[in-house]
Amino acid sequence: MQDKQTIVDRINSLKEERNAVILVHNYCRGEVQDIADFLGDSLGLSLEAVQQDADVIVFCGVNFMAESAAILSPEKTVIIPDMDARCPMANMIDVPSLRQAKEEHPTAAVVCYVNSLAEIKAESDICCTSANAVDVVNSLDADEILFVPDKNLADYVAHHTDKTIIPWNGCCPTHDQMLLGDVLKAKSEHPAAQVMAHPECRREVLQEVDHVFSTTGMTKYATRTSCKEMIVATENGMLHRLRRDMPDKTFYPISEYSICPDMKMIDLEAVLRSLENMEYVITVPEELRVRAKHALDRMLTIKRSD
Repeated sequence: MQDKQTIVDRINSLKEERNAVILVHNYCRGEVQDIADFLGDSLGLSLEAVQQDADVIVFCGVNFMAESAAILSPEKTVIIPDMDARCPMANMIDVPSLRQAKEEHPTAAVVCYVNSLAEIKAESDICCTSANAVDVVNSLDADEILFVPDKNLADYVAHHTDKTIIPWNGCCPTHDQMLLGDVLKAKSEHPAAQVMAHPECRREVLQEVDHVFSTTGMTKYATRTSCKEMIVATENGMLHRLRRDMPDKTFYPISEYSICPDMKMIDLEAVLRSLENMEYVITVPEELRVRAKHALDRMLTIKRSD
């Protein structure tokens, strides 16, 4: 087995040779975050890919993220280092089931969380992120919203809109397993700390925290707040970035068990193999890509209320 520095040096050499850029999600392993050209949330990274003068995009995350990059940058080669890195929530919905739900709610607009596969985006009216979900929903003319696939994010939106939200019965298992008891325990252990949580968490969790943010929102808030201690209710990979970028502050996980196995599949060796072998290439059929991009593009026209 090669030592870490040898692997990193080889990655950097191949990156230059391939004219590649490495995009890494906030939930990935710390060692992979540390070699990122860009680190962030799934949509932000895909939008960054569009701006880069690169031939190859190495997307370290899970399958739907690499798909989004391929949808927005069809002229570039998008590779994911491990094809088995899949989002459980994205697999909790399929096209036939969604089409049936659309027939059952013919007047409802379909809002699709970006944490979904391309085929689901293509069946939707508009996409949303965890940060702009409320704004997207409130921008629509429809009174009923079929919100897929995250029931917890749907519930969060329902409490910030007058529209009728019809939730899909899907969730992020990592966020959904965070319970009220975890919040209360963390607060008792760290009474001076503020608590910030991702809106993919259950309502019982969100009602007991100080702030609800996307991962990008967490980074921005932690940077500007004077608070020196924070409890973080999201996937624990986020703590690596926060601790690295803000060593003067202390960050605690809501639970040591808040780990997504899929987000941890990609390691340095996998990134090296992907660049050596140009694998695994993510492609989205053109007809599907165009329809999915329409839902993403429509979202990008929505102005944030904050």
